[in-house]
Amino acid sequence: MPSYTVTVATGSQWFAGTDDYIYLSLVGSAGCSEKHLLDKPFYNDFERGAVDSYDVTVDEELGDIQLVKIEKRKYWLHDDWYLKYITLKTPCGDYIEFPCYRWITGEGEIVLRDGRAKLACDDQIHILKQHRRKELETRQKQYRWMEWNPGFPLSIDAKCHKDLPRDIQFDSEKGVDFVLNYSKAMENLFINRFMHMFQSSWSDFADFEKIFVKISNTISERVMNHWQEDLMFGYQFLNGCNPVLIQRCKKLPEKLPVTTEMVECSLERQLTLEQEVEQGNIFIVDFDLLDGIDANKTDPCTLQFLAAPICLLYKNLANKIVPIAIQLNQVPGDENPIFLPSDAKYDWLLAKIWVRSSDFHIHQTITHLLRTHLVSEVLVFGIAMYRHLPAVHPIFKLLVAHVRFTIAINTKAREQLICEYGLFDKANATGGGGHVQMVQRAMQDLTYISLCFPEAIKARGMDSTEDIPYYFYRDDGLLVWEAIKTFTAEVVGIYYKSDQMVVEDQELQDFVKDVYVYGMRGKKTSGFPKSIKTREKLSEYLTVVIFTASAQHAAVNFGQYDWCSWIPNAPPTMRAPPPTAKGVVTIEQIVDTLPDRGRSCWHLGAVWALSQFQENELFLGMYPEEHFIEKPVKEAIARFHKNLDTIVSMIAERNKNKKLPYYYLSPDRIPNSVAI
Repeated sequence: MPSYTVTVATGSQWFAGTDDYIYLSLVGSAGCSEKHLLDKPFYNDFERGAVDSYDVTVDEELGDIQLVKIEKRKYWLHDDWYLKYITLKTPCGDYIEFPCYRWITGEGEIVLRDGRAKLACDDQIHILKQHRRKELETRQKQYRWMEWNPGFPLSIDAKCHKDLPRDIQFDSEKGVDFVLNYSKAMENLFINRFMHMFQSSWSDFADFEKIFVKISNTISERVMNHWQEDLMFGYQFLNGCNPVLIQRCKKLPEKLPVTTEMVECSLERQLTLEQEVEQGNIFIVDFDLLDGIDANKTDPCTLQFLAAPICLLYKNLANKIVPIAIQLNQVPGDENPIFLPSDAKYDWLLAKIWVRSSDFHIHQTITHLLRTHLVSEVLVFGIAMYRHLPAVHPIFKLLVAHVRFTIAINTKAREQLICEYGLFDKANATGGGGHVQMVQRAMQDLTYISLCFPEAIKARGMDSTEDIPYYFYRDDGLLVWEAIKTFTAEVVGIYYKSDQMVVEDQELQDFVKDVYVYGMRGKKTSGFPKSIKTREKLSEYLTVVIFTASAQHAAVNFGQYDWCSWIPNAPPTMRAPPPTAKGVVTIEQIVDTLPDRGRSCWHLGAVWALSQFQENELFLGMYPEEHFIEKPVKEAIARFHKNLDTIVSMIAERNKNKKLPYYYLSPDRIPNSVAI
């Protein structure tokens, strides 16, 4: 009688093993086997991290094995089981791999196909077509769209983390609880003695060091020592944790009535302001999105305030970017003066602090939350991928590593962080609903082209390496983008031999359409494609997905402690309104405007916790789960690794001896997915 050797690999994460009964059935082209109990006498099967082998003898020839069916039945108490893969050795000596990398819960069962990636057109056998269809039908019941807040991108229909399908929940060892993590952060930073001191102001700038010195690094210390300098202020728009707002000024806006006479002491080329604009030396950051946003009113004992500044910057003869004019609100007038470097020291400093605070709000809510977390949920996890791409589809296999824990972290955020009375309300002036208004506004400007990194850089006029030589976010981002695009193009080329195959892949087209119709609410102005018709466009789409989930998130997330831990450099709230006149600002007024001790501590705990890599982090290009088994794809992955290693070396070489190294886009520091 034919005999098969079945090798079963159990996951190594906590609680991955099981004591339940595990049964296996084989489905072949010539018949199906009986159900076999996988059990070895006097042996603890399916322990965490174990690889167990079993001999399975069948009554008759099964032909080519098409499916493996695994059933789990209760032994004593139900426990979930994480199955990595099954390898089958046939009576002929051939080995067939069946990747799984999924949890089997309760008295569950799972049916696996072999690891070769297949498009729907490749499946001609009825049982394989049926398996494909049933998998998607089951997934579409599990992964449903939901509107969390009007105007937001749609998200998964789950109120809390435990409502999620088990396969996309955090492993217990990687679970994220924001309340616990923030509290631990404040304990680690030795600042919990201040965390309840709301309404208690700091004495002066030096007093902020009481919550700073316990943990430090090169960049955050340098920020503390140089944050008042115009060069440091300008540098952050290029290489801080929000390097996406600055753009070349092509015409001075009417709402900022600045003149050459006002700024001539800052201009170094003996040109008028208009001539500097024409030569491309003037840049602008406009925080108009904050105009009219409601400030946090959740604490009746503390008034909190927002501004909507416009900041004009200048590229000096050393090619460094420095601020030359700041207007703190959008409508010009006598009570909205334009602050200048030539003004009194504290007038100019407070104006810059207001800009830094506004930058912090845009960074947290738009650059970070909306344009990486929520977009990754829509695009990568998007529910759309699980709803329309079966596990055997090559695009599912390509993207699944880049969705790891994304929906889990976003669900946790909706549950604890950005919800009503959530942690966001504790320290941020945009808490209490302002952050929701901001996302609703920003959704109007969220376009597909703005997620294409090279085009986004060009659209802001920031693409010239000669004109703007110190824009490391741009330089490193372009390298990583090209590496990802080369990789995705190779994978697309392996499975799609023509553009027509792309057009005819209905599962792919349904996936793209779902993102557009539900994720982006069918907005034509978003520019998100409703369908994809060429291999080149498919490669670009996949590059947007992977880059956003990995590199873009890394660039705007992991520098938060570096740039925001010195509170005056990134105040999460301001406790007095913007000044309406010059010559009246004092150091005491600035300190009383900055966050109190309690809010400072919550802020510091947040940026520290958000800047930490997870345990067992998987960085860009790391694919320990072998969903692909074909040699051409494995070779493409190896070339991808090589390209990324080259980029790591280039960035390390450039950073040598730099006082402010830029490493957020070094591939060895870019996690594969949005998971923090």
